[in-house]
Amino acid sequence: MMQTPEIAREIPKCMGGSPKTTLAAAELEGNAVRISGETRLLYHGSKSGIVGDIQPISRERCDFGRGFYMGTERTQALTLICNFPNAKLYTLRADLAGLCILDVGLGIDWALLIAFHRGRLHSVVERKIYQKYADMSDGCDMIVGYIADDRMFVVLDRFFSGEITDTALIASLSALKLGKQYVAISEKACRQIEILEEISLDEEERAVLRVVGEKHRQEGIRQADEICRKHRRDGRFFDEIIDGWQG
Repeated sequence: MMQTPEIAREIPKCMGGSPKTTLAAAELEGNAVRISGETRLLYHGSKSGIVGDIQPISRERCDFGRGFYMGTERTQALTLICNFPNAKLYTLRADLAGLCILDVGLGIDWALLIAFHRGRLHSVVERKIYQKYADMSDGCDMIVGYIADDRMFVVLDRFFSGEITDTALIASLSALKLGKQYVAISEKACRQIEILEEISLDEEERAVLRVVGEKHRQEGIRQADEICRKHRRDGRFFDEIIDGWQG
């Protein structure tokens, strides 16, 4: 989540800055990439704190299915938990060495993979397009893709409902400059995550975060609305994409 100068002045110290990452060598493995020698500094927001070992046990109907979700954007993780009095923010180090990672780039695959995991492809369960996304992360330890935060969720819902085209969706995604989420979907990936810091938020910090989060949301929705109007006649609608698949 990007910070405008006006919003950044209101953000409490707990929100910090953007992480730095190392470079790595990678090799292709089907849909996935196997990474060697790379770590990521990531953030995880929890409503009540992590108890016991890190496990891939989120709700199934999340963006990329059941897993342990981490993000590159500290602000985004904080605004997710600002309504919960016992919330905790975790700074994590994820060791990607030896993991098989599905890296979903900026495009329609990102949207349709989310559609699959959110149950929006059930009407085509017998068709090849459903199976493509059902199988996409098979054998992977982690999925990496852009965050569908509150701003993007509104745009995604409009796309799935047939109000906007894929061109408008992708243009909105590009303009909103979302961070990335790293989702550990295997026990192996979870074992390679180290907790570096746990922070509790007081009521004053959570109140500021609620204001910041709402400003981001409203500005993002306004920006996306302008983009969608610009591209209202460009591209294909969700049902056209589904119908365009053979089999």
